[in-house]
Amino acid sequence: MSTPGESFHPYGLPQPNPYGQVPAAPQNPVPAQQNPYAQQNPLPGQPGPAAGQQTPPQPPSQPPAGNYGYPPLGMGAPMTAPGSPAGPAGAPGGSGSGSGSGSGRGASGWLWAIGGAVAASAIWGSLLFATGGFSSEPSPDLAGYAYTDDLCAATSMTPFENAHYKTKQNTGSSSKDANPQHSGARQNSMDTMWCNVSLGQENASSSTYSSTWLYTSATLHRKADPAPEFADNYRAYEKQETSVGYKVQPVPGIGDEAYLVTRNDIGSDSGSYVILGVRDGWMTFQSTWSSYASGSSSGKQPTSDEVATMLKTSAAETLKRLRNGA
Repeated sequence: MSTPGESFHPYGLPQPNPYGQVPAAPQNPVPAQQNPYAQQNPLPGQPGPAAGQQTPPQPPSQPPAGNYGYPPLGMGAPMTAPGSPAGPAGAPGGSGSGSGSGSGRGASGWLWAIGGAVAASAIWGSLLFATGGFSSEPSPDLAGYAYTDDLCAATSMTPFENAHYKTKQNTGSSSKDANPQHSGARQNSMDTMWCNVSLGQENASSSTYSSTWLYTSATLHRKADPAPEFADNYRAYEKQETSVGYKVQPVPGIGDEAYLVTRNDIGSDSGSYVILGVRDGWMTFQSTWSSYASGSSSGKQPTSDEVATMLKTSAAETLKRLRNGA
């Protein structure tokens, strides 16, 4: 049986009375109907207040706001406002249908049900955080492209071979002298692949100097969409305030967007420098042609327009191979 005046707490710990010591009854007590603190609905089975004594304040009919419905630990429940209705049966402060201990069990079940719901919500929230359910990071759109550790094997060389260029033989003994050279790196934010190939013209004289390189790279972006910055990366070539001039043109029909960059200060007889950049989803691809030949070179150098055609043809086949996991 509950002790009269004891406030209920879900953890079963005795709570101090926040209103201090109950004052002694006055010589002329206020009638019960005028005394806002008098107990008007005593729990069945509990003794009423002793003659001449004042009943301590009762807990409210509902838990106070905040703290998920629980009273603050270590604090008693606040006083019920005068004239407020009694709480529901089984709730603290309400008039239950059983004994005082039965009322306590009902309130305990009600409060522990709230606590269980809060705990379940916390566990569910932690699972969502752990699995990325609340993650604001966008999902990468790799458009079907896959990483390969040998981009040279996936690079189409057919257009350059048709223009009478071939891969120079490896004459070095070190892997650093290998031709072609390939490498790659898989990281948390992106996968990157490279391929560098040194080319030579067929039937070119060994007494003249010429240098032709094809540089190819592909990147699978996994954390950031490259689309917002992709075009400006290539248009920036035209903004350079140097003696070297570049022309930037959009290229339709390859990926989501593509741009061709051509260097203007190299004569068609001495070589060419052309870049093709392609974005398809979150995959970016770049192929660069760089060639130079001395004036005494016997081989005719391709024009920038011819190189651009070779780069576009090679890129289309190379990207197809990367989508098929070549």
